[in-house]
Amino acid sequence: MDAQLLSRLLFLLLSFIIVSGEAATTLVTSLPGFDGALPFHLETGYVTVDEEHGSELFYYFIESEGDPRRDPVILWLTGGDRCSVLSALLFEMGPLRFVIEPYDGAAGAVPRLRYHPYSWTKAASVIFVDSPVGAGFSFSRDPRGYDVGEVSSSLQLKTFLTKWFTEHPDFLSNHFYVGGDSYAGKIVPNVAQKISEDIEAGLKPTINLKGYLVGNPITGEAIDLDSRVPYLHGVGVISDQLYETIMEHCHGERYDNPNPKNVICAQAMDRLKALLEEIYNSQILYKKCNYLSPTPNDKTTHGRILQQETGALKHPPPRPQVDCHYLPGICLG
Repeated sequence: MDAQLLSRLLFLLLSFIIVSGEAATTLVTSLPGFDGALPFHLETGYVTVDEEHGSELFYYFIESEGDPRRDPVILWLTGGDRCSVLSALLFEMGPLRFVIEPYDGAAGAVPRLRYHPYSWTKAASVIFVDSPVGAGFSFSRDPRGYDVGEVSSSLQLKTFLTKWFTEHPDFLSNHFYVGGDSYAGKIVPNVAQKISEDIEAGLKPTINLKGYLVGNPITGEAIDLDSRVPYLHGVGVISDQLYETIMEHCHGERYDNPNPKNVICAQAMDRLKALLEEIYNSQILYKKCNYLSPTPNDKTTHGRILQQETGALKHPPPRPQVDCHYLPGICLG
């Protein structure tokens, strides 16, 4: 990403978190790059989730534009791990979008924003949380606070919700869901389980948990890999013939590393890999764009990238089109 554009973008992001020294939360009514007042209720703030290390989780809370006192409340987490949840707000289900246009680099200019009328917040209130500590604007005053894993970050999110609902009791009666995508597929069920255990134990506040939802979740390596072939067939990326060949001859094989002695399976998987090279894996409906820098692979690991990619260094690929975006480019944590 262009350094000047990145600096403008970071300025825009920082405008979300201008909080007075006395306040834990702030109401954001306008943003650089957006014309006029925001047409929805946006609150941002920090919640302490680890007193010992001074760990704080940052959140964006957007009230439903329908009936916020009756519509469901969703906690939303994103992948990475340690990607900023701002990626979900701006690129997935939030009410803001970037205006897709070339950046002219004018002094003081910031990327323009527009209202997205088909966001989830038309019918639900969403708490977007930068989690775990170290993602986005979430931080720890003690470096040891960044040493969190799947279990500890799930417990911190449960602490976050306990404190958040204590400060926002008007939403306790609303139906509540835990949601997330990608890496958050490992966290979301844990958080829902912890909330359920608190409810059974009679702990207050009582969150009105109704379920959880995950999109393209990471669950476990074997399960995730084995599910790709049926999924690719179901959405029409691979033919019936290739699907049937794989299912018949690759039974019990690792799809990512088939036994080379199983010639029919190995050849079928080579065809599958060739097809996958033609699409953008993270979102098959998006265009496949060039990366400005090479991505790691078997040939560029173990310190050999300068030996293997000298051609790319001498003749770099063209800059991506303005409407291209990638998960690594929007993991702003």
